[in-house]
Amino acid sequence: MSDCDAESGCSKEPILCPLSRVIAGTAVRIKRLSAPANVISRLREMGFCEEQQIKLLSCHPNLICLVCNARLGLSAELAEIILVEPLPASEDAE
Repeated sequence: MSDCDAESGCSKEPILCPLSRVIAGTAVRIKRLSAPANVISRLREMGFCEEQQIKLLSCHPNLICLVCNARLGLSAELAEIILVEPLPASEDAE
């Protein structure tokens, strides 16, 4: 995977990058969960589903995300397994 760019926090090719590499304030769409089945199931229960739009609000020391109008915290380790793509500015999650 190529380096992340400064604007969106994600690489340009390929489009996917771990949520842990996204810059705070960026809206993204979840594309893939790369974890054991029990972890994926729990993430989906919390709203971290494929194609779900989320916004990263903060990333120090843990990540705070806006998911389904709720703020949820994740460890950086857990955010590594959530692969996302940046949203165009017109689709930003509020």
